[in-house]
Formats: sequence, C-alpha cells, structure tokens
Amino acid sequence: MGTSPTPIGSDSTIDAGLPQTVEFDLARARRETPGCELVTHFNNAAASLMPQPVLDAVMGHLTNESLMGAYEAAAKANVGAVCDSLANLIHAEPSEVALFDNSTRAWNTAFDLLTLRPGDRVVASRSEFVNGSLTLEHAARQLGIEVEIIPCDETGQLSAEALRELMDERVKLIAVTHIPTNGGLVNPVAEVGRVAKDWAVPYLLDASQSLGQYPLNVKEIGCDFLSAPGRKYLRGPRGTGLLYVRSEILEQLKVPTPTQDAGTWLDDHRYVPYEGARRFEVGECYVAGRLGLGTAADYALGWGIERIWNRVQFLANRLRSQLTSLPRIQVRDLGVVKGGIVSFTHEYLAADEVMRRFSREKINVKASPGRQSRYDMDARGLDSVVRASVHYYNSESELDRFIELLAAME
Repeated sequence: MGTSPTPIGSDSTIDAGLPQTVEFDLARARRETPGCELVTHFNNAAASLMPQPVLDAVMGHLTNESLMGAYEAAAKANVGAVCDSLANLIHAEPSEVALFDNSTRAWNTAFDLLTLRPGDRVVASRSEFVNGSLTLEHAARQLGIEVEIIPCDETGQLSAEALRELMDERVKLIAVTHIPTNGGLVNPVAEVGRVAKDWAVPYLLDASQSLGQYPLNVKEIGCDFLSAPGRKYLRGPRGTGLLYVRSEILEQLKVPTPTQDAGTWLDDHRYVPYEGARRFEVGECYVAGRLGLGTAADYALGWGIERIWNRVQFLANRLRSQLTSLPRIQVRDLGVVKGGIVSFTHEYLAADEVMRRFSREKINVKASPGRQSRYDMDARGLDSVVRASVHYYNSESELDRFIELLAAME
C-alpha cells in the first residue's frame, strides 16, 4: 500500500522561515474533505477531518460486518497491509510496526517493556504530554526511579547540549515529545537520537502531533520507539494508533504477557511470541478503524509528506504573522522550527471563552489547559492557551475570517 516519500535528511534542513507561497491543489483537498462544507476546522491537533477515502474504508468495512459477520468480514479484509502503509510513512520495516487503539496505550506499552529499578534515571522533554508525564511520575513513586526534565535553550526548544550534560550510566530512558500539544515548537529529535546512540540508551519518541504533518524517518531520528495516534494530522479515525519498535532492541525488552493473538501456544508449557512488534498487539480490535488508518497513511503518501509539511508551515506562519498585528493577542509558540499548531492568549478573554465564541461561528479551535502539559505550562506561567491547529485543507480565506472575528472580540 502506498509509496514512500523522499525523506528530509535532518532537523536543520527544514525551513523555519517566514510565510511563503506553496503550490497546492487546495480545491481537490477541500473537495475530498466533506466537513469543509460545514465547518472551519482549526482543531487538527485534536482530530482532523477525515478525507472521503478514509470514511469510505471505515464505513465499507462496517457495512460488511453488518452483512456477513464481524469475523468473516475481517477474514476478507487486508488488515496486514496497514502495517506496510504505516512503515512506508515512517521509513520502518512492517515487522517493526504494531497497531494499537491509541497513542497513550502504545507509549505506555513501550515504557512497560523496559526494566527500570530504583535509582535509575529517566530524562524527558519539558513538553511531555500529560499521559506520558503521569506515567513517569507514577513510576517515580512506585519504582523509585528519578525523572529529570531536559532544559530548553533560549528559543524554548529542547537543548541537545543540555541533554548530553545530563547523561550518565544511570540514565535508562530518554523520552521526548516531537511536536508538543500546546504550541508550534518542533523539537530537534535527530540531535536527541545522536545522544541516545552515543550512550546506548533507549529513546522513546511521542510523535502524536507530527505523524501525517512532518516527514518522519525513524532511522535518521534514531529512536527505538515511536508512538502516535491515527486521528490527528494523519486524518485517520479515532480509536487507532501505532507503536514502532526498532528491531534491534526487541531482544532487550521484557517478554510481553502471553495472548493467543500475539504468539503461538505450542503445548502446555511452551509459548512463543510472534516475531517483530506484532507480539505487543492485542487481538480484539477496531478492524474498520485499522483499515481506515492504513487508508489515511496511503492518502498522506499520495499527497506527499513534504508537500503537506510545506503547506502546513505556510498556513501556520501566515496565521502567526496575522496574530501579531492584533493588539490584545500574544502568540505563545516557541522554538526554531514551528509546525501547524498555533497557540495564543487574549489579554482579557479566557481561552474557554474564545473557543466558545468561535464555536458559535462554526469555527473549531481548542482551549488547551495547563494540565495537558504541566511541565511546560507551569514553567511558562500559563494556565491555558487558545490552540488553532491548521492543516493543508484549510484556506487562506478561512484564516482571514478567523483574524477578523478575533479582532472584534472584546
């Protein structure tokens, strides 16, 4: 399923510059996105509008389940090809991809596969999402590990130099969020990978906001694990996700709890896990969603991930530029490279109120509370931000109307 795009070689090759014109077939993108007729959707960091081919894949399989039975429909579906499509998307081998129902469960599975002992250290980015942060804090209490936050540089992005200074023989995991939930920052993940390789320390990357938006190459990034959901920038259905596990690290991990769908029970006392990352999956799953996930990966590959990334950056940079002209608005994005998530605060209005007012105009944004990224938001003294996350099917006229309405908010 699908073909692989040409990868971008390193973090430094991606342009963080000012808005620029990007050639893009916007008419086709909007035509193939039915929701564009009903709503202006700037909440892609929560869940994007599904394109018609993804909707067709999901609904088609659900129809088959209703007509022939769920297991019979699954037997006729090519679910195995989903891993091929996802592997193409992140430049991995299909055997290194496991399918999950969400990113949190995938991230936690990777974390639980490690053997951590009292006194071990985990170093994490300040921008960790709430679920990863809570898992780390829980492990600190239950296992006696130490959790340390990697300092940021003057731009607000993770400092690879500071990370290197934190490393010692007690560090057993580096956990980093690629693109945070509450701002435009894109962390320098390939630089982190070089530190992880030098110290031979497992590296877990949360790619929740970058999958489908940013050209990912797990080999060049150097991560051992990568987790992501399908519903965000990849434009897949909810209830889907993936976990990449680098094949070379498999034998260093705990053997997962046996299930009939993740291995073979040979006799009363012998159970053999499947080869590759599939050993971490569970059998009962949302088959229609997985087929939609594979279709979403193929659809993104058809557009070209570099083209998507350039279009998203163009729109987001344009929006940031427009926001800076408004006297009561402060843009809260950090970093050198910035992606499609634009965050800001209003001088007088709470983020929830701004979200409600936009909702009345059929414009979707998100009030992102501090609790969703407490390490970062507390450090910056922010209770919440308004998050407007754009995607390639958004139009310049939608941005202009957004700014016009925001300027009128008192």
